[in-house]
Amino acid sequence: MIASLSGVLSSKTPEDAVILVQGVGYQVFISLSTYFTLPELNTPVQVFVSTHVRNDTIQLFGFATTAEKQAFSLLTTISGIGPKLALSALSTLSVHDLCSAIETGDLETLGSIPGVGKKSASRIVLELKDKTNRIIFPTSQLPLTTPNTSANFLQEEASSALINLGYRAPEVKKAINLAIAKLDEPYELEDLIRSTLKELAKG
Repeated sequence: MIASLSGVLSSKTPEDAVILVQGVGYQVFISLSTYFTLPELNTPVQVFVSTHVRNDTIQLFGFATTAEKQAFSLLTTISGIGPKLALSALSTLSVHDLCSAIETGDLETLGSIPGVGKKSASRIVLELKDKTNRIIFPTSQLPLTTPNTSANFLQEEASSALINLGYRAPEVKKAINLAIAKLDEPYELEDLIRSTLKELAKG
């Protein structure tokens, strides 16, 4: 089983990245949190990996921190929550915010994750509230943030990332405007995308 990959970053999108290791390109599916920490193309990179086998297909899910990998592993132990939904959770909420919502039973925050309804949110709390203490947050692995820049640039970057994830441009634009109205300035790109995802989840 592959536990981590160290190589050269060949390509990256908000959904996946390709890492070249000794001439072999490995596709790893990633969350937005990990996407924001990836370096420039053609530079060294390391990700922690969770390997999933389904219908004879091997899929690799990559994470910038061991904490994110641990959260992903916990989420996928819950019936009805597969790898893609677990990634959606980690794209919508930081690991710290996810753990906090689980520990406090914050169903509204958990329900902001696309694909997670009230029943799923309740199940997450019920099954994981006593397990989040297993997640370790080494200070050397705290996620990096994107440098603050102009509002227009952040909106364009957020829109592009969300459209790449499959959302329609009109709904993204509307959700971004709603998110901006609720955010305190200055905010980072990751803050804007997370808040926009919450608005999109509301419909």
